[in-house]
Amino acid sequence: MKDYEIYSLGDVVLQSGEKLPQAFLAYKTYGALNSTKSNVIVYPTWFAGQHTDNEWLIGPGKALDPDKFFIIVPNMFGNGLSSSPSNTPAPFDRANFPLITIYDNVRLQHQLITEKFGITKIALVVGWSLGALQTFQWGTSYPEMVERIAPFGGTAKTRPHAQVVFEGLIAALQADSNWKEGFYTHQPVAGLAAMGRAYAPWGFSQAYYLEQLYQVEGYSTLKAYLEDYWDQVFLSFDANDLIAMLRTGINGDISANPQDNRNFEQALNKITAHALVMPGSTDLFFPSEDNAYEVKHMSNAVFRSIESKWGHCFGIGQNEQDSLVIDNHLKQFLKSARAEN
Repeated sequence: MKDYEIYSLGDVVLQSGEKLPQAFLAYKTYGALNSTKSNVIVYPTWFAGQHTDNEWLIGPGKALDPDKFFIIVPNMFGNGLSSSPSNTPAPFDRANFPLITIYDNVRLQHQLITEKFGITKIALVVGWSLGALQTFQWGTSYPEMVERIAPFGGTAKTRPHAQVVFEGLIAALQADSNWKEGFYTHQPVAGLAAMGRAYAPWGFSQAYYLEQLYQVEGYSTLKAYLEDYWDQVFLSFDANDLIAMLRTGINGDISANPQDNRNFEQALNKITAHALVMPGSTDLFFPSEDNAYEVKHMSNAVFRSIESKWGHCFGIGQNEQDSLVIDNHLKQFLKSARAEN
């Protein structure tokens, strides 16, 4: 039995100009919408994540408390639940699936939130990694609607270095002889494992490996960690779905739209919501200095680095210490919002 709902979007014209017939968003809600519809939090998913992967930050007594807030978790396109290469009928299936940008994701999430629920104000948009990129996009695309944003472990634009890493992940997957240009009959398992190995040094920091922090996760040696975790981590995903999400990330840029025409600073200036920007101090995908630059161009932004040895994965909910710090910062952020109102 599915623990999520589907919202049909009909035939969608994407930012690229391509049409995606009978598109749909998978989403899950937590808590109840209050009578004034003023308690809404939007929490988009991230690369290779689904709504259940966001649940570590949701719960009674936490910042994202379903007893206080109505939390909507829309699944990113390409993640296997929302429209994806693996669940879209021909001729847009598999390797024929069109590029869906961050702009597309947020525009269609907005359609869900306004048309399905009649919501006109969002108290907070929060997200990690590519979810953070969606969070920034919400802030610049709908400044009159979004009161607060809290992106963590992600930037408002994918810089060239991260683009190169994402391209490398795709190349590792496609090197499998079973890839067959994306029209495989069996999942390219060797490619999926190779992609995991290629991701491993970027997901965590140098200190994480040097200090053997993977032992906390139950892996006694580096060899066991690589083989038993990273070689397996992407095997539950469809290869084309992973590539679709990586391509979304490669093209991530909140200014890549007709209004801003890639004027990045202009797009940042449009974010008038109060913003809490939380990079990880050892994040190799999205370095904190990139967030520091972005915050300088946002009128109501606070920069707060999270000191962690867990690299990019400080925001994945696996390290309790990091999770508590993120949750506490969000609690204070929301508390200050209530005090101002």
